[in-house]
Formats: sequence, structure tokens, C-alpha cells
Amino acid sequence: MTMKILVVGGGGREHAITRALSCNSKAEIFSVMSRKNPGIAGLSRKVLLEKETNIPKIVRFSRDSNIDLAIIGPEAPLEAGIVDQLEGSGISCVGPTRAAARLETDKAFCRQMMHSEGIAGCPKYRVFHDSEDAMAFISDHEEDMAIKPIGLTGGKGVKIMGEHLDRKGALDYVKTLGGDVVLEERLTGEEFTLQAFVDGTHLIPMPIVQDHKRAFEGDEGPNTGGMGSYSMPDHNLPFVSAKDCEKAFSIMTDAVAAMEKVGDPYRGILYGQFMNTRNGPMVIEFNARFGDPEAMNVLSLLESDFCELLYHLVEGTLHSARVDFSKQATVCKYLVPEGYPEAPVSGQPVEVGDYGDAILYYANIEERAGRLVTLTSRTMAFVGMGATLAEAESVAQNAAASVKGRVRYRQDIGTEALLEKRCAHMKELR
Repeated sequence: MTMKILVVGGGGREHAITRALSCNSKAEIFSVMSRKNPGIAGLSRKVLLEKETNIPKIVRFSRDSNIDLAIIGPEAPLEAGIVDQLEGSGISCVGPTRAAARLETDKAFCRQMMHSEGIAGCPKYRVFHDSEDAMAFISDHEEDMAIKPIGLTGGKGVKIMGEHLDRKGALDYVKTLGGDVVLEERLTGEEFTLQAFVDGTHLIPMPIVQDHKRAFEGDEGPNTGGMGSYSMPDHNLPFVSAKDCEKAFSIMTDAVAAMEKVGDPYRGILYGQFMNTRNGPMVIEFNARFGDPEAMNVLSLLESDFCELLYHLVEGTLHSARVDFSKQATVCKYLVPEGYPEAPVSGQPVEVGDYGDAILYYANIEERAGRLVTLTSRTMAFVGMGATLAEAESVAQNAAASVKGRVRYRQDIGTEALLEKRCAHMKELR
């Protein structure tokens, strides 16, 4: 039986979702995106070019297309209530309702829920709705803090004192936020991402991934949406112990149980970003969807039928689903326009050469007169896979190097040298 599936979103994450769905010959893929992603469009039967937050148009498109199931890629339409509206029209969704998505879209709600429900991994925090109060709190405390706007910021709004900002810069930044801010203790350690499929009750974890937010090699420069990521053949990371992994998964399980308890069951993809500290994993944030680039790592490894898995997810029967990931390492390297993220050069031609065995995922790129050109965000990504991290990195590196144009990428992502640095840092902490 053919299943008509709608993919909402037009980035690299959504290309990875679409590619995984396309492996099932019975999946008929439809897509909605604000700009035409050539990779997604090439795998779709029908494309609606529209803002992902224009929910009435998306609902009409879904009804007219007799969509069976929709999977929501980005966070903005989740915050706008797309799942509520689609499900109200009888279309099952892989994604949380607007209320459940607050785990990501409202940082104050997330922290207060974790605190009230006694969920482990919650750092010390304070919520403010007045910039003067927040500035006074910073001035009265010597400790460095993480400054987090309460709402969505596209992965670029969090600033860390002592890393991104000095004290004066912190005060200035808080002032620009208009008051709605969460101030948290600064966590020290190594970050990792654990994602899980969630059907409201059951969770199935995916391989652990480490993302790289900083724009330049050596973890220098401003934060970005993510310059690349890697995973290991055993689906863990050498600086994350089995006990750490169990604790992180337990925290996510408790968060899902808490959402059900407060009357907003969580269904979809849950992304946990953790800081592995001296005392174990602490929650940096939850995201209510796949990570970008982390989706490209895990979905490239997925061996199970993705369509069948999503069916079990929306039916609440994940416990009976078989979920297998290939025991290989992955390295994802994002190419971005020159000047990204602060002054990206757009409209520049890009030529993709021979990228060998890597998987190419298109992101913020457009086809004009038969040529690919850059836009203002991340352009495309290559995922290399291999029996070892070194093999996967070599595949991704050679693919990224094949591209000609005014783009750049971080050559150090997935290298043994960077991994050793992470391991040494964690060993020093513990």
C-alpha cells in the first residue's frame, strides 16, 4: 500500500529525511518549503513553495494531496501550531503539538518543568522578563553565565560569558533581548547530542553525535547553525561512558513522562543536547525535531524502513518497531558561503565535482539557469561513512574539497586530532 508522506522544510535536515523516506518504494513524497531545494524536489512527486509557517496553505495542500502522514523538519512551524492544525484535519504528524514543542520553543517553560518535576540534569537558572532585572543579576554575581533568549533563535542566540562575551558585552546583549531571558550557570565539559524517536510513551534512541557550532577551525569564531558533526561505529563517543549515556537517555525519558503528566504528550523526534560535565550529563537544551546536521549522520546510518518506523511512531507502537543503524562511523561537513555567518556572500555559483562515496545533502542553495548558487545560510553538506572515524572523515573531506566556488568548510571536523582533544579535556575534568 502506498503511503503519501509530506515533508515540511527545505534544508539539509529535510533532504536527509526525504532521502531516508525515498528508500521505501511505496512512499509517495510531497514537500513544502520556502525555497526549492533541488535535492528534496528531485525526490518529491509534488512541491509546494510556501513559507513553512503558512499553515492554512499547508493544510489545504495536504488535504488536496490526500496526505497520510506529515513529518515536520524545522522548529518554526512547530511553534506556529502546524501539528495541531494538520491533526485537526485528520493528518497524522511526526512532530509535537504547539504545547509539547515548548520543550524547545520556550526555554523558561523547559527549565521550570524540569525543576518542578525533579528531572535530573537541570542547571541552576533564573528566568527574567525585565532586562534591568537580568542586568542587575549579572552585575551582582561574579560567575560566568549562559545567556539564553526564551524563544527561538535559529541556534545562534545563546551567548556564553567568558567564551562569547565579556561582562560588559553580556550586559549589552541582555539589553538587546528586551528582557525575556534565562540566565544559567555556565557548564564546563564536552557536548554531545542524543536524539530519540518518541511515540508519546516509548523512546528509541539513535546513535550519539557531536556537533560543532563554531564557525572556524579549532572551535574559533561565532556560533553557527552547525558546521558539521560526527558519530562513531559503536554509536557512542569515547568521552561519554555507558553510565553517561544511560543517564542522558533517562533524562529524556523523564521529560517525555513529565509532558504526558502535564497533559501535553510528546510525539515526534526529541533532541537532547547535553554537556558531559565532571558530574555527568547536564541538559543544555531540548529540541523538538531532528538536529541539523545531526539528522544527516543518523539517517544516513538507518537500515530500518523509515516509513514503517514513522507509522509505528504515530500509532503509539514504537515498542514493536525494529530500529537498526549501521555500525559505521559518520562525518558530516557543511559547506557555507564565504563570510558566513555574519556577512555571507550570496548568489555565487557553486560547482560540485566528483564526491566519491559520500552522500550529498543540499541545504540553503538554489538552482538558477541550470547552475547552483549560494544563498545566505549553509549551502550543502557531505556525509562520509566508514568502518573507522578516519575512513569516514577521509570520504567527507575529499567530497567537500571537490566543490568549487566561494564556499568554505571546517577541515578539522571528524579528525582524530580533534577527537583526541575532546577526550583529553574530559579526562582532565574527571
